[in-house]
Amino acid sequence: MSASPAPSRLRITIVQGAFLPVPPLLGGAVEKAWFALGRAFAAAGHQVTHIGCTHPQLPRRERDAGVDYIRVPGSAATTSTWRLKLRDLQYSLRARRELPPADVLVTNTFWLPLLERRRSRGRVYVHVARFPKGQLRFYPRRAVLQTVSEPIRAAILREAGPAANVHVVPYPLAPLYLNERAPSQPVVLYAGRLHPEKGVHLLIEAFARLQTEGAASNWRLRIIGPWEAAHGGGGAAYRAQLETLAQRAPGRVEFTGPLFNETELVANYRSAAVFCYPSLAERGETFGLAVLEAMGSGSAPIVSDLSCFRDFVRPEENGLVFNHRAPDAGGELARSLRRVIENSDLRERLALGAWQTARDYALTTVADRYVDDFLSILENPIAKHCPTLDELSQP
Repeated sequence: MSASPAPSRLRITIVQGAFLPVPPLLGGAVEKAWFALGRAFAAAGHQVTHIGCTHPQLPRRERDAGVDYIRVPGSAATTSTWRLKLRDLQYSLRARRELPPADVLVTNTFWLPLLERRRSRGRVYVHVARFPKGQLRFYPRRAVLQTVSEPIRAAILREAGPAANVHVVPYPLAPLYLNERAPSQPVVLYAGRLHPEKGVHLLIEAFARLQTEGAASNWRLRIIGPWEAAHGGGGAAYRAQLETLAQRAPGRVEFTGPLFNETELVANYRSAAVFCYPSLAERGETFGLAVLEAMGSGSAPIVSDLSCFRDFVRPEENGLVFNHRAPDAGGELARSLRRVIENSDLRERLALGAWQTARDYALTTVADRYVDDFLSILENPIAKHCPTLDELSQP
């Protein structure tokens, strides 16, 4: 018997995690992406319900931009793995009670794919936002495992087995991040969590080394992001370590704290000539949305040699890649910084290439890819072929 044709107007439920609200008042790449996608789906005529955690500034229920928002009590994040999973379980049980009938159920929670087996609530579409940690093999066979880069797809297949139904669709860039190019300032920018795995200490060390050598004398390093453990940072001890390192470049390193206002964040992207994301998280990064956001404003990116960046950063064409595994990783990063700081022609060429690449990730374009993927899984209940990022990018 052939599958029933998929409806042209989809009922899409998105269930976000327990720790950050939607809209992304407290940041979060996953929350930011799915908030934008949900509104794009609604603008295209689909019925969208978006479930997230409560926040004092947000009503429990509202309808905005065509999306029905439902909020249930969540929790503060914790560094304890078992407490994190327990809080996710409690939140998932609350969210499950609010699920409306749907065609597709998108979620990045740990427990909901295990708890929700009712077909009336939609085909389970698990957004895998991190390297898998053992849970995927227990998810039901009908669940689609979706991620945003080819390296994570490979990791999922290693864990869940070659028969797993894995799809790759990237994160989008909202229109706010796709700006006309503007004159930049002599600023190296980092935006993200201030955590050891992000390599922020390496960046400050490399920048201070240039200052000591008499290079980059009129440049500044701006660090944007939270250091608090509750927001995914490395805590007070790591913040103190960064401040100590910054003393090697007196008056040239600025810590702004987190910027959750997207307009302010975009203004910083637009003003920075160079964006550096020196992540050391071999099994933590999945995509690098902040890098793509900066590229959309025309910053020349420098990234570590993590495989997740390879989907959109092409060395020497639209960015530089440094060897973060080298014995002197700080020296490797310092050499890359020196190249773009001292060579304005190289910096301009990389920035232009980055700006052009970012256009391929426009919100409406990527939202259409997700809808096409939803339609494909509804038409083929158990897909025999798992599309790659390149295949999904075809017009």
